[in-house]
Amino acid sequence: MIQLPRMLCGILLIAIMGVSLVHAQTYPQKPVVLINPYAAGGPADVLARKLASELRTELGQPVIVENKPGAAAAVGTAYVSKAKPDGYTLLMGTSAGHVVTPLLQKVAYDGIADFSFIGIVTRQSNMLVVNPALKVDNVKELIAYARAHPGQLNFGSAGAGGATHLSGEQFMRKTGVELVHVPYSGAAPALTDLMGGQVQLAFLNLSASLQYVKDGRLKALAYGADKRSPLLPDVQTMQEAGVPDAQVATWYSLAAPQGTPEAVVERLNKALLTINSKPDYQAFLRNVDGEILSLTPAQTTDFVHHDQGAMAELLQAIGNAK
Repeated sequence: MIQLPRMLCGILLIAIMGVSLVHAQTYPQKPVVLINPYAAGGPADVLARKLASELRTELGQPVIVENKPGAAAAVGTAYVSKAKPDGYTLLMGTSAGHVVTPLLQKVAYDGIADFSFIGIVTRQSNMLVVNPALKVDNVKELIAYARAHPGQLNFGSAGAGGATHLSGEQFMRKTGVELVHVPYSGAAPALTDLMGGQVQLAFLNLSASLQYVKDGRLKALAYGADKRSPLLPDVQTMQEAGVPDAQVATWYSLAAPQGTPEAVVERLNKALLTINSKPDYQAFLRNVDGEILSLTPAQTTDFVHHDQGAMAELLQAIGNAK
């Protein structure tokens, strides 16, 4: 009687290991869907489609990108959290969807506990860009104008709670200026209104705004990283422009619903690490101002937990400053 439960536990463990091994050997057997929680055309969409193409090569199956924007990435993130945990529905996870939006509002999922994190796709810094009709040539002039016209300048973001929003909040906190936040469902519609003059400035991924800076439709004032971007080496960092500690970077992860077999998660992580090692993919990331972070699933989970703590502190500080 004493040995029977132990025997059953052993049989159960062997069965679970057998199922996991089967998953590892057979996954994937059909197309995989990658959910992008932002609108088509923005930096997340560009990354998702490039990643999908690379994953198709590594996995031997089509990887189809579906855009499910809305509610600061919460709509698409919630969708994946409720999907079947079999590795066939994945998420282009974001700092907004996993961390910030759940800290700011009630959502239908837990941004960390409801997911199995596979790896970090990339991390991107933001560029402060303005419509050229706003007659300012540097951050000092922008601050002076904003102080002379409190509440009259609008800044667009790719969604409430994301890095493009919090960068603006940090800028206001550090400089004492008053700006009006206008959230969009992604960077693409924010850029459209920025160039159309409906908003006057934005803190967007450099990859999203670079072409418009180069053709003169936008003016770049400062880069939100420790070092200048090699894509626009003449543009100062925020630190150099006199606004230290104002950086809020955007990161993108590859995630699956919690409960996805460990073997599938490891298979996907191996594919992502292989992709990260490809020179042409590294060149692609450099061209979109993306940093490579080759992490294990466990390291990725720790990364997200750490960012959650940092964002909670930032949101608390912003709340106290208002």
